[in-house]
Amino acid sequence: MPLALEGKKAIVAEVSEAAKDALSVVVADSRGVTVSKMTDLRKQARENGVQIRVVRNTLARRALSGTPWEILDETFSGPTLLAFSYEHPGAAARLFKEFAKEEKNFEVKALAYEGELIPATDLDRLATLPTYDEAIAKLMSVMKEASAGKLVRTLAALRDQKQEEAA
Repeated sequence: MPLALEGKKAIVAEVSEAAKDALSVVVADSRGVTVSKMTDLRKQARENGVQIRVVRNTLARRALSGTPWEILDETFSGPTLLAFSYEHPGAAARLFKEFAKEEKNFEVKALAYEGELIPATDLDRLATLPTYDEAIAKLMSVMKEASAGKLVRTLAALRDQKQEEAA
């Protein structure tokens, strides 16, 4: 059923608005995936700060025109599913990677992050980015190891100094 002009304008405006605040965008093809599985994916997406939109290719091109996500234009062929990550740049990529393991019909076409087009073969590049909390935890463990190592070296130097004085 064709959309009226006003409906198309509304879709373009909604997708443009979603793209403004997105940290990354993932484009996928969901042909052959059941409605119940897609409903589950949408629920998981909401929980992870990801907005999923199924958009006609011409409307997607128009909505993303003039944004950093314009580089995705070439990937808009066939059914297009757009996922916008808001809380963490790797959230949509991680979500789609896990979903594609279960659903063989689900195909990630491409990703975009900070104005760079990333092919679907490099999905792990974005999906393995640590979250803010994971990055802080890694930093703290490195700092803890560094300070513990310095303490051990200082104590060893004191021990050596005491042994030299005793001898």
